[in-house]
Parts: sequence; structure tokens; C-alpha cells
Amino acid sequence: MDAVRILEEELREIIRRREIDPQREPESVRTLIAEAIRDYEARAARGSLPPLADPGAAGSALFDAVAGLGPLQPLLDDPQVEEVWINAPDQVFCARSGRSELTGIVLTEQQVRDLVEQMLKTSGRRLDLSTPFVDAALPDGSRLHVAIPDITRRHWAVNIRKFIARAHRLEDLVHAGSLTVQAARFLDACVDAGMNVLVSGATQAGREQGGFSVALAAIGLTASAHVRP
Repeated sequence: MDAVRILEEELREIIRRREIDPQREPESVRTLIAEAIRDYEARAARGSLPPLADPGAAGSALFDAVAGLGPLQPLLDDPQVEEVWINAPDQVFCARSGRSELTGIVLTEQQVRDLVEQMLKTSGRRLDLSTPFVDAALPDGSRLHVAIPDITRRHWAVNIRKFIARAHRLEDLVHAGSLTVQAARFLDACVDAGMNVLVSGATQAGREQGGFSVALAAIGLTASAHVRP
């Protein structure tokens, strides 16, 4: 067992004993991690444990493991990543700036289950044989969809669509090149006139997350009432 794995098990036990909620008390977790690393390095110096190669990287990995979503957390923290999905433990994909790619992340079946359980904790939703698929929202607004066998053929399927608000006004879409000035003025006039507006587009096209719905809401159009994705 490597040093980070040993530290993670020890840290989880400390958090359990002290009844700390990692999601609500992140600074307490960071303090515990720093203390645990110092203690581990002292013990490793006596030759009783494998050495910790990079304490800084270990601290980040430990925080992601106990207070975040482990190996998936760097993807969720990356502003260029719009979507993450797991087709199988060794098939973790992401959409980065509109392009799909296979990541180098390899999980185990149990890790996938543990991550899903952690993601569903705040929503109160459950997933079992009687409810083999679920939709929920993560604390940051991202949307989660999970399906398990027999809905899926073999593995648990997990999809996370991140909430990335890049545009807040029509001017933002013009500056980004998504709209011409003339189109923005026309759309503004349509909203002022109370006309129906239909927003369509493929997955990852930005219909809701940082695209037209956000900008339309900024000029007075209620997305939930008037915009259809």
C-alpha cells in the first residue's frame, strides 16, 4: 500500500472519530491533512512506513478524496471541462471546450459506487434495484444522472453536466462571437415585445449553461417559463 493510501485511511478514521463533515468544514479537513502529513513523515523517517514523495501533491489528493470527488475532482475544478461521464470504471470521459476526450482516470467498481453515494448524499435521492436510475443536482448546480443494471448492460453509468455560467448578458454573447450585434438587437426587441422564443441546440451547445438562457434571463425573459431547451 502506498503512502497516500495509508494516509487516506488514517484521515478518514480521524474524521469519523471527530464527527467532522468534510463538505461543511473544509478548513478543518485541511488542518487535519497538514497535521496527518507531518505525523506521517516523522514516522516514515524512522523507516516504519513508505516515504511520501510529494507532500504538496499528497495534500491535494487527500483533500479531493475526503472532501471532494476523488479522482473526478480535478475535472470538476477545470473551467474548460463542461461534462463528465463514466461508461465503465476504466472509461471516464469528459467534454473539454466542446470536444469529447477519454481521460486517463481508471477507477474500480467500488470507487464508482462510493462516488455516486457521495454525490447523492446532499440530494436525499437513493439508487437501488427498485430505483435503478436517478437525476439529482450537485451543490454547485451541476446536474447528475446515474443508471445501474439492469437499465445499463453491465456497469454503472454516470453523467455530470457542469453548471458553467460564462455569459450573463447579450453583450457577453456578442463579445464571445456567439451573436452578431444585429441578432442581439433583434432578440432584445423580441423579448421586449413579449414574443415566444425557442432555444435549440445539441448537447454542450450552451442552451442552458452559460448560453442563451442565462443571457435571455438577464434581459427579462424567464427561462423556465418561456425558453424550451
